[in-house]
Amino acid sequence: MKKYITSMAALLISAAALAFAATQNWQIGTKYNITFSNADVSGIFKTFKGAIAFDEKNLDASKFDVSIDVTSINTGNGLQNQHAKSAEWFDAAKYPVITFKSKKITKTGAAYQVTGDLTIHGVTKEISFPFTFQNKGASGVFAASFTVNRLDYHIGKAGDVADALKLSISVPVDKK
Repeated sequence: MKKYITSMAALLISAAALAFAATQNWQIGTKYNITFSNADVSGIFKTFKGAIAFDEKNLDASKFDVSIDVTSINTGNGLQNQHAKSAEWFDAAKYPVITFKSKKITKTGAAYQVTGDLTIHGVTKEISFPFTFQNKGASGVFAASFTVNRLDYHIGKAGDVADALKLSISVPVDKK
């Protein structure tokens, strides 16, 4: 009996390792686009990096672990950029990175839903948002559009600008 349990444990560990190994790793391309906008302000983040493991047939082993360099913010206005990086807003000196780490990815019709931890300005909140993946064989494009409330992350003060920020993300990838 002990031999049977040991064999079953080894089989389960091997199956889990194979499932993870089968997940495709993707390298983030250079032509990504991370934009934010509301009625009062808009801009882009120019520096984005991270690890993406995604397999449409193995969503349990798929994951995103990505980050944005806060100092790469560009609103098209130099003074506004400085203000966005200041302690009043993103406080880039103290919180230089925005991160997202997925916990779960599910299929929803023709698209996907990801749930994970978004950390901005030292505040981590679990969020879920839809995304698409356009598979082109050796390459592909992840795309998402969703809204976050900046006040949930203690960015700025109520009434300064609209609270809801729409994020639009397009990330080209290549197979590793």
